Amino acid sequence: MKKPDWPTIHRHLLRDPILRDIMVAVGPCTLRPRGDHFVLLCKSIYSQQISTAAATVLFGRFRECFPRQRPTPQRVLHLLREGNEVPHCGLSRQKRSYLIDLARHFVTGALPNRRLSSMTDEQVIEALTAVKGIGRWTAEMFLIFTLNRLNVLPVDDLGLRKSVRSAYGLRHLPTPKKLKSLAEPWEPYRSIATWYLWRAAEAADGGW
Repeated sequence: MKKPDWPTIHRHLLRDPILRDIMVAVGPCTLRPRGDHFVLLCKSIYSQQISTAAATVLFGRFRECFPRQRPTPQRVLHLLREGNEVPHCGLSRQKRSYLIDLARHFVTGALPNRRLSSMTDEQVIEALTAVKGIGRWTAEMFLIFTLNRLNVLPVDDLGLRKSVRSAYGLRHLPTPKKLKSLAEPWEPYRSIATWYLWRAAEAADGGW
């Protein structure tokens, strides 16, 4: 994967005066590619409808069910399809079915893991959303945080919409159409602008 040209990205985004102030306050973007696609997607399923802290604890317990704490598609299928109990892992029947479907997609090649990095954003989204329990938002997070695609704009992300409303002095949360319009100057680096706006929201909530 080609490394991002950070100087060019920064020069481009700094043209937006509001974004420039945020970028100066936040500092360098820390997005980096992440390797094990299957494990990360398992964790994204685990994280649904619970806090990040709870998901980290419960998914850690789930990983302990596997050698070297590394769930693979084959091992997950064997563990979950055999009806084995997975105690203290917070694994609901629904999430269990989602993990089985995810593992099956990897094992059969319906989700082409080795080709994900060379597929277009929409091709990745289409492949991921074919898995039960994975929607477009999860696929967009995968594109940004795992594959580090540069031009993803998750228009339905509430955190981004709130941060844009605050930073740009809007009276209401921006609609997807309004957000796309505001983000036009950020192209082709909308993922990076989004990341900075998320960090700004964390700062406003005392997260730094």
